[in-house]
Order: sequence, then C-alpha cells, then structure tokens
Amino acid sequence: MNTIDFYGADWCPDCQRTKAFLTQHHIPFNFIDVDLDAAATARVEAINNGKRIIPTLNILGKSYTNPDNGMLADVLGINPQGTVIVYGADWCPDCQRAKAYLQNHGIKFQFIEVDKHPWAAEKVEEINNGKRSIPTLLINDTSYTNPDNSVLKEVLQIGQDAETIVYDSIIVGAGAAGLTASIYIQRDRFNSIILEQKNIGGNAYLTEKIENYPGFTTISGPELTQKMAEQAKVYGATIETGVAVKDIQKQDSLFAVTTNMGMYHAKTVVLALGSTYRKLGIPNEEDLIGAGIHFCATCDGAFYRDRHVIVIGGGNSALEEGIFLASFCKQVTIVNRSATFSASETYVEKLPSIQNIDTLMEKESLHFIKDDNDNFKGLAVKDKKTGAVSEIHADGAFIFIGLIPNTDIVKDTIQLNDRNFIQTSGLGATNISGIFAAGDCREGAIAQVAAATGEGVVASYGVKNYLK
Repeated sequence: MNTIDFYGADWCPDCQRTKAFLTQHHIPFNFIDVDLDAAATARVEAINNGKRIIPTLNILGKSYTNPDNGMLADVLGINPQGTVIVYGADWCPDCQRAKAYLQNHGIKFQFIEVDKHPWAAEKVEEINNGKRSIPTLLINDTSYTNPDNSVLKEVLQIGQDAETIVYDSIIVGAGAAGLTASIYIQRDRFNSIILEQKNIGGNAYLTEKIENYPGFTTISGPELTQKMAEQAKVYGATIETGVAVKDIQKQDSLFAVTTNMGMYHAKTVVLALGSTYRKLGIPNEEDLIGAGIHFCATCDGAFYRDRHVIVIGGGNSALEEGIFLASFCKQVTIVNRSATFSASETYVEKLPSIQNIDTLMEKESLHFIKDDNDNFKGLAVKDKKTGAVSEIHADGAFIFIGLIPNTDIVKDTIQLNDRNFIQTSGLGATNISGIFAAGDCREGAIAQVAAATGEGVVASYGVKNYLK
C-alpha cells in the first residue's frame, strides 16, 4: 500500500508540524514512536548515518529526513487544488503526456509505477473494474482513467485566475513576537497571516519550563505559545506552518513574499524571524550534530534518559536546560568558560541542591572526542587558569552559548548591524517603509518571552500607523 512509515516522537516539534500537514491533506501514515520502539530508533540511526534525526519518513521505499512542507508537497503531489497521484509506467506514452502536461503547468504529482509496486497495479485494476488502464489519476481521491489534457485542465482549474488575497500584514515567524503582533493587528480590524517555517512558538516552544512570564508562576513553552496562537486565531489570524520565506520584494505599494509554498501579498510585513542556537566552531562539532551533539534539551533530551550528558554554557538557557536534563539523566556536567555564571541568580541558587549536576568553571572547550567508530565520546577542555587539558567522557552534549539572528533572507534588502541583527527605529520600523521587525532578530532585543511579546505590540502599532 501507499503508506508512509513515519518515525518520530510526540515531543518533537517538527514531528508535530509534519503530522499536521499530512493530516490536513488527508495523507495516511503509520506513526512509529522512537521513544517506545528501540528497533525504530536503530532504523532512524541506520537511515541517517548514525544520527538520531526525527522526523524520518519512508515514502515508497525512499527516506526523507525532516522534510519541510514544501518537500512533502512535491513528493506527495499536494497542490492548492488538491492532491494528485498518477499511477502509470515510464514506457506508457499517455503517462508521459499526462506527466508533461502537469509539469508544464506547475502541478505537483506523486508518480507511482505500477511495474515496481504490485499493490499499485492492484489499485489500478480495482478502480478500472479489473482492467489495468494507465495512466490512472487520483485527484482528491476521485479517479480519472487516461484523462486527456482538456479534462485535466478543467478538473485542476489550470489557466483560471485565482483570486489573490492581499493581507494587511504578513508576519514572518510564529514565535511570541509574531503571535503577539498578530493578536494586536487583528484586534485593530486588520487581517494578517503568520508564515512559519517550523513550529508555532519559536525558541520558546523548546523551553520545558518558563518561570518568569507574568501571570504564570510556571508554565511550559509549548503551553504558553499555544495559548498565544489560539488567541490570535480567535481574532481571525491565519497561521501557516512549514512555509519557508525565500524573498521579500516591494512592488509599488505592496510586498510580494516568495515562499516554498507559493507567493503571498501584503501591504506590510513584520519580521519576527527569531534566532538560532550558536555553535562552538570546534573540531568534530559538525560531524556529531544530531549524533551526540544537540541544541535543544526538550527536543532531544529523551534520548539520554539515565545517561551522562554535558551542558556547555553559563547563561539562563544553559542552566535552565541543564536542570531540566537532570530530572531524567543520570549525570549532568555543566561546562562554563567563565569564573561565574551569567544566568539569573534564581537558576544559580538551584544548582547546589541538585545532586546529579556538577559544574566545571573556567574551562575552554577544545574539541569533541570520537571513539574508534567515530561516535560521540566526550569533550576535551582546557583549564583557563592552569592550561591543563582534560577529557570529559559522556553520552552526549547540549550547547547553549547564545543566539544568531535568522536574518539571511533579508540580508540584501534590510539594514543589519555587524552581527546581522535588524536595525530599527521607532515602533520597530526598518529602513524599508512598511517592513517592521520584532523579537530576537532585532538589534537590542532581550531574548526573553515577555520582552518578545512587548516587541510584538510595538511592531503592531507601527503597522497600524503605516496602514492609516
């Protein structure tokens, strides 16, 4: 059968995004939880050269590692008009004709060769009352046997001009800043759409426990950001995940936003692009990312239950995630290059009471260590006072040493500072009239959820003033 084997975990944000996309388009899949199935974990590692990367999907015998929604649409034939599956064979002239017509008009389709998949031949015979007639197409589950180009044109509305929606504001990024901006924009009776490449919530979603957001003594990142998303939707906002913005251009008085899922148009744009975790840049780091080295304890910590992990960093994220890992890991070793932690005292004061956390101060990370099979073995460090070099052997490492703004898509159009953060003036305005910035991607921003929500409010007022 044309069933997708989907290796993932319930706690994985990209798995949730992929599940939602497949479910939205009525694509069946067999979900295999790697946390509950050791064989599934081994299968994921075998597919990804030893790396535990999820989601990993097997579609018609081919593996796809953490595919974005655009790739899934290409592979599975998902279009705005519906899902298109073509059952055929390479030697079939009418199959070639139908494929060429679809390709020439930008229609995505999944091609399933009846010669290679016996179940596909049986499906064709079932549709055609025992006859093996190809091409047979399924368009939104309605079958068409060897349709000519005029039928395809009519069914898929090829050549008909679709109504183009012009939004008052396109918000790029569904983190706390983007979600808050949308809430305020919608409340002012403007319409907005949020385009998010990954999951709703941004970096906040990856935080297991938030203790400094007003109104909540403690709340998880996923729960808090989901509440924000629900509130934005209540006021009428549209949120689309898996949509990667590739380019933003101003055309007369409108902005054309090019994405992996097509073109969007709006009168204003809010850049709530967020940030990505910074790497150490030391030997063996790149080789071991996903195979012993990680940047999100909420995402990957479950792989290290009852094992020893290293946490590198001394700020809020390092200590917060280290404390979280200690709740189920056997041992957590925090490595900090400074003599003191830069984290809030609230986190620092907790460390002595947690027995399975030890701290190594004034230690410079030199390189990650591999074993004889090129697997993760540990971290080599140098004592900054004595110069002595030592090794810390562990099962994995988590790096929390700061953030890099996700501003590559606007580096040629928006004015950035020397660290690639967006420069803004009053109400989050950028150097391009009609484009505003908010959150971690903006120069001078404070990387805290509460601060990000405030920046979303400020940007929304910039949008409102511009539109008026």
